[in-house]
Amino acid sequence: MERRHFISAVTAGSADLLAGNAFAESSPTFTLNYAPHFGMFKESAPGGLLDELRFAHDHGFRAWEDNGMGARPLEDQKAIGDLMGKLGITMGVVSAKTGIKSLNFSSKEKEARQLVLDQIRDTVEVAKRVNAGYMTLVSGQVDPRWPREIQFANCIELLREASEIVEPHNITMVMEPLNRFTNHPGSFLQTVTEGFLICEAVDHPNCKVLYDLYHQQIAGGNLIPLFDLCRDQIAYLQAGDNPGRKEPGTGEINYAKVFDHVHASGFDGIVGMEHGNFGKGVEGENAVIEAYRAVDPES
Repeated sequence: MERRHFISAVTAGSADLLAGNAFAESSPTFTLNYAPHFGMFKESAPGGLLDELRFAHDHGFRAWEDNGMGARPLEDQKAIGDLMGKLGITMGVVSAKTGIKSLNFSSKEKEARQLVLDQIRDTVEVAKRVNAGYMTLVSGQVDPRWPREIQFANCIELLREASEIVEPHNITMVMEPLNRFTNHPGSFLQTVTEGFLICEAVDHPNCKVLYDLYHQQIAGGNLIPLFDLCRDQIAYLQAGDNPGRKEPGTGEINYAKVFDHVHASGFDGIVGMEHGNFGKGVEGENAVIEAYRAVDPES
């Protein structure tokens, strides 16, 4: 039986329990600090953003992430931050790319560099409203006018300047490598080892790597050894199975083994659930929760 079918079978048997508050009140906290996002539980929590946060907390989640936070109304940002503080939910990444498609970290042009720095300053204010400790940075596209080594040097120089912006606010920028095969053709930063190289050169505690296991699986796999090799510069993880970018158990990645290793390493950071739901409706949302129970260490 395929893992996704096994998880669906388990979910079907426990759907009634998951739907009730009695189950929610007894749900233990996950061992790893998994972070759902808005929309993942919208059918189970139809009351809106704050209702989703309460639902996730009731089901054992103690972290959250939202790439689109910067585009939300200020009153929503403040309400989200307030409720997360009351519930004891840690805010993970907010994205520094919201609404801008042309950010490029490898360019030497002054206008391009200033656009990056201005967006980081704006995102600092967003992060402060929701008590976020992390800011996602994506590197933009390859610049064919420059040798790749020069582009790395440009990126390193820019990130050293950006690190000085976020440091006073205790926000860590996390550079996210993106695979060029399926989702992001032409992306400059493509692997976790490239991210490691850049952060080693920047040499600043507020500039680290976001290790997206979905992207790295597509880029070449070898997930556990690369985690160990790059561990000193990894501050944040994101999950999603491949193919399909859905919850663990729907693809080829053995997330139980990966998460066991991550936990054994002492990693206590956030694991963002940056993926969609394999199933639809409340049943599909329940399946996401059960999928993480199935692969969570010590669960």
